[in-house]
Amino acid sequence: MTLRNSSSVTEFIFVRFSEQSELHFPLFLLFLGIFVFTVVGNLGLITLIGLNSRLHTPMYFFLFNLSFIDLCYTCVFTPKMLNDFVSENIISYMGCMTQLFFFCFFVNSECYVLVSMAYDRYVAICNPLLYTVTMSPQVCAVLMLGSYVAGFAGAMAHTGSMLRLTFCDSNVINHYLCEVLPLLQLSCTSTRVNWLVFFIVVGVVITTSSISIFISYALILSNILRIPSAEGRSKAFSTCGSHVTAVALYFGSGAFTYLTTSLPGSMDQSKYASVFYTNIVPMLNPLIYSLRNKDVKLALGKTLKSVFF
Repeated sequence: MTLRNSSSVTEFIFVRFSEQSELHFPLFLLFLGIFVFTVVGNLGLITLIGLNSRLHTPMYFFLFNLSFIDLCYTCVFTPKMLNDFVSENIISYMGCMTQLFFFCFFVNSECYVLVSMAYDRYVAICNPLLYTVTMSPQVCAVLMLGSYVAGFAGAMAHTGSMLRLTFCDSNVINHYLCEVLPLLQLSCTSTRVNWLVFFIVVGVVITTSSISIFISYALILSNILRIPSAEGRSKAFSTCGSHVTAVALYFGSGAFTYLTTSLPGSMDQSKYASVFYTNIVPMLNPLIYSLRNKDVKLALGKTLKSVFF
């Protein structure tokens, strides 16, 4: 069966960050810098992990996938956002639905990748003798496949329910990307099913991922506190510090954005707040996982020596 759009709207218009034309070019340069830094950082980390056999471990396998998702995620909407600063801020109906699908796919997948990384840290700290067996290549592959399948299912649910709506009045999206909530405000037909799908999918993703991560770190903390030496506790904490920071930034900024959206008349505030988890967090992740990581620093030094000397 072929999905057919019964909407009279053939294109959408994004609302720019500022209507003051003199700010468009400075904003373009700002977001271009963030985008370049994000692409270089994540692509560099992907390349580094792929080229160095020392980093072919479960932890870096998950980090490889996290960087891949962040790279794809930011490429879904940032090039279009940059174009909107200097050209027409218009997107076709099918282009909007495609952007919505991939945005939801990568957002949901990243949540489950972070859960897999938390489980990896739990096994490494609480069951180190069984780590190699428990986190075998087959198990890691299943965890990643499950993350992508869950992300795909959530994206299909959001996009499928959006395709059934009719847009026949306003086509101005008060956002810089095709997100679920701004689009629901434009429909001239009932969105009851869409809201139900939204709360079910988001509820399942947030509940399962946050509870899984919380349980993993509760068990990790309990195990660390039983380590007799301060040096041992410090070393154990350092192995999961980067992941805790990444989780806090991703879920914290996402929660703040959607809580802001739920307030009446606050879509403008939500648009600005969402910049953090859509643009800033993917840029920061490579820094979080590399600045205090000795393995990554050694691998980087080795790779640079082999390239330049």
